[in-house]
Amino acid sequence: MDFSQPGIKGRGAAENPPNRFEEIEYAPDPQAAEEDQPAPGTRFFKDRSKSIIATNDSPDVGFSASLNPYRGCEHGCVYCYARPTHEYLGLSSGLDFETKIMVKEDAPDLLRGEISSPKWKPQVVAISGVTDPYQPIERKLAITRTCLEVFAEFRNPVGIVTKNHLVTRDIDVLKELARHDAAAVFVSITTLDSELARAMEPRTSTPARRLAAIRALADAGIPVGTLVAPVIPGLTLHEIPSILSAAAQAGARHAGYVMLRLPHAVKHLFERWLERRYPLKMNKVLHQIRSVRHGRLNDPRFESRMTGEGVLAEQAAQLFSVACRRAGISQEGPKLSTAAFRRPADAQLQLF
Repeated sequence: MDFSQPGIKGRGAAENPPNRFEEIEYAPDPQAAEEDQPAPGTRFFKDRSKSIIATNDSPDVGFSASLNPYRGCEHGCVYCYARPTHEYLGLSSGLDFETKIMVKEDAPDLLRGEISSPKWKPQVVAISGVTDPYQPIERKLAITRTCLEVFAEFRNPVGIVTKNHLVTRDIDVLKELARHDAAAVFVSITTLDSELARAMEPRTSTPARRLAAIRALADAGIPVGTLVAPVIPGLTLHEIPSILSAAAQAGARHAGYVMLRLPHAVKHLFERWLERRYPLKMNKVLHQIRSVRHGRLNDPRFESRMTGEGVLAEQAAQLFSVACRRAGISQEGPKLSTAAFRRPADAQLQLF
């Protein structure tokens, strides 16, 4: 089925591909006349989750515990590996993912309950891991900020990954955590080309604003790094040295990268996006992605899904390593500590 449509301003996807779990799908009549419809607005729904900290045993990520205040992401990054998670809600990986956002209003209270429990083993909690904790609605709801305040109260270490300058709003709380070696932020930069970024990541902060966020965090004494994520062969891979150089000049001291993978319906969305936006580069980009993914657009195997395999993947790893050395930036993340962890009740008892 051909899902391609003209692009929609402010959206990464232009369609809703079928949900792989649903037997029934909506298919518009291709012969019907197109009507002038406004771009779909974003709708927000209450998420009634009963727990907030998720755990994993993946060897590919640097954390075992994570917190996601939102499901779905209005940033609209067309390549986002998290898009298929919306299919578990009976929705689509396409426009639904970026226009129907589940909001966990109870996240701070759930968090307090979980980490105040004697069963909680103090450890680094990643704030994100699936969707961005600083997507646009966070400016109004401040759920991520309130969760950070809970972490600061307990001095439990946190690591943040975001594409949004909004993270600088919370520098005051992050500074308090950083005093106890309990905070680190990674700002994800995919490209320094603002035009490409706007087409590919329509509601994220511009590359310049992300660099400004790195600078503000570094100036505040908060350990900060950058993620070149995802690296897109044939489109952004060549930018690795310039991204790392710019990030280091802004104050980043740590860096990592993730090779693009396109699970489930994301591969269709990305193909259609390339067809609309960069038709002359489409075949080259898809060919190079397949060259690092065993002839496919996605390889979900542990140990290789983050970096890919093959000659081009090896060249990317070498390019990244050399660029890090030249920029004076570490490929290792900052060391966070649980040594200062406390439960507020314990602190009160020390007064007597």
